[in-house]
Amino acid sequence: MTPVERRASFSLAFIFALRMLGLFLVLPVFALEASKYPGGDDAAAVGLAMGIYGLTQAFLQMPYGLASDRLGRKRVIVFGLLVFAAGSLLAAAATSLNGLMIGRALQGAGAISAAVTALLADQTRDEVRTKAMALVGGSIALMFALSLVLAPLLAGAVGLSGVFILTALLAMAGVVVVLWVAPPEPVQHKDAARGKWSEVLANPALLRLDLGVFILHAVQLAMWMAVPALLVQAGLPKDHHWWVYLPAVLGSFLVMGGTLFPMERRGYLRAAFLGAVGLIALVQVGFWWVGTAAPSLAALSVLLFLFFCGFNVLEASQPSMASRLAPAHVRGTALGIYNTLQSLGFFVGGLVGGLLLKNFGTQTLFAVCTAAMLVWLALAWPMAATAPKAR
Repeated sequence: MTPVERRASFSLAFIFALRMLGLFLVLPVFALEASKYPGGDDAAAVGLAMGIYGLTQAFLQMPYGLASDRLGRKRVIVFGLLVFAAGSLLAAAATSLNGLMIGRALQGAGAISAAVTALLADQTRDEVRTKAMALVGGSIALMFALSLVLAPLLAGAVGLSGVFILTALLAMAGVVVVLWVAPPEPVQHKDAARGKWSEVLANPALLRLDLGVFILHAVQLAMWMAVPALLVQAGLPKDHHWWVYLPAVLGSFLVMGGTLFPMERRGYLRAAFLGAVGLIALVQVGFWWVGTAAPSLAALSVLLFLFFCGFNVLEASQPSMASRLAPAHVRGTALGIYNTLQSLGFFVGGLVGGLLLKNFGTQTLFAVCTAAMLVWLALAWPMAATAPKAR
């Protein structure tokens, strides 16, 4: 990477990390803390208040991506972070579950993922873009693991309102990074050719990636409806689950660095991509098998490590491939559609996963996750990995 590419990669990954930490800090404690508010005795309403973030974000990813193509990436990112901060403060001031729901919805309206990934794609060459996207994906996974450690401690010290105030401060820190740390935008978007959504929706390769990211995040959230309970059944108290999560995430980074980047340089990105999809399918089979008897903590730890290995490879390679396939003048739009399907995957995964777990049990949940990954593998098999263009 050049110095500008390193600066862009680390600063934009840091923006993602701040925003996702703000989101993830709420998730481990939301259901318990929200039950203390008026109306919090309705489990369905609590679930809606938690998941509505992903729904509003899904609706706004495409408009934000399109706006970033026309108005400039940084303007859209700063606006989105301010909206996210406003939603956090509104949730912090809420005195009822409905107030929490409105605050969460406004948080989701700060849908900057497409604009951030488009800006990163603008500022990196094709041959190093997967590495840059890996920093973003890795920062998200690391923030998730870190939130599992910090959230119970913070909720006990400052309550749910205090956690929301912290998320607002993290968003404002992100604004500072955008304005004064991230490199200047390399193009004048107001003078750029204006593309249409139809250019993106008519591209079969991009549609495969969009469907893939939907399935990946639906499966991720659905499996997390059952994994914590399996860890408890295996004898690990919920306050110590990070003992498994954190080593699994950190170890998977080492595996990704030692496999994905060398394979991409040798022209085997397609093999790495399909291998990661197949690996996650096998992990779902493993969870299904573990659920048939008394869960083993060692088996669950190995399965989670393998899951994160496959997940991080896909989180790094998919947005990189999408940015290569999309013409530059519709890159923000293409990544907006991509992130819309990602957000919808979160929402659908939580909703369907909860219904499957409630009505049919753990084994059916993981059987459906396995089937979804196999469908993705079949659809992705004909795809050709995009080769980096040397400059």
